[in-house]
Amino acid sequence: MGKIIAIANQKGGVGKTTTTINLAASLASQGKKVLIIDADPQANATSGYGIEPKSMTSSIYECLVDDYPIDGSQVATCVKGLDLVGSRIDLAGAELELIEKPNREKVLYNLLQPIKEKYDYIIIDCSPSLGLITVNALTAANSVIIPVQAEYFALEGISKLLNTIRIIKSKLNPTLEIEGFLLTMYDARLRLANQIYEELKGHFGDMVFNTVIPRNIRLSEAPSHGLPALLYDPESRGATSHLQLAKEIIAKHRKQA
Repeated sequence: MGKIIAIANQKGGVGKTTTTINLAASLASQGKKVLIIDADPQANATSGYGIEPKSMTSSIYECLVDDYPIDGSQVATCVKGLDLVGSRIDLAGAELELIEKPNREKVLYNLLQPIKEKYDYIIIDCSPSLGLITVNALTAANSVIIPVQAEYFALEGISKLLNTIRIIKSKLNPTLEIEGFLLTMYDARLRLANQIYEELKGHFGDMVFNTVIPRNIRLSEAPSHGLPALLYDPESRGATSHLQLAKEIIAKHRKQA
């Protein structure tokens, strides 16, 4: 059965989309069948794979609002075994259109049920908000990865996200778990970055991934070429750290099975 992982943090600029693009590619490189759902109106996970939103016959917007099936809305990416359901700017208006729907928090959950057996992992890239689409993603997911930037305001807002997760767990998705906190944009030379890591470990213990994602220029450059770091520069620290993260997640799930 496929595992559905949402990548969420209402704070912007923490590396959600970078994590989505590169973790998905790394999981696929390990022989897993993977689907990305781009649930962010900015559509950066879509453009980060070199997919032009206008070229798609349907996007996650049509799936959520017009009941298009997910199966048939996905497109193949440049990575073998990795598909993507893209996003467009229309998604920004979907929150209002979903309000009228019955069981509006479970629209994405219901869409994913027929397709989840086809994939080992479904990765949902959430927008930097705690709106209805992010609630849909967390209701559909088995678990959530929370990227945390290695900077001063890193822990700000996490309590709000954790509260949202608690509410969703109690009312909509009792099986939702935190897959882990992922430290991103980490620079080992900075004392502050190390303090943030220690603070995270102190607060959340084993829920913090052992893998940290470093600041890396190749990681920043790769999306402008429509590639994950693994294809753009496989030897870069950005690529190898996401590969390490994928292996850490696979090993954890193997242990749980």
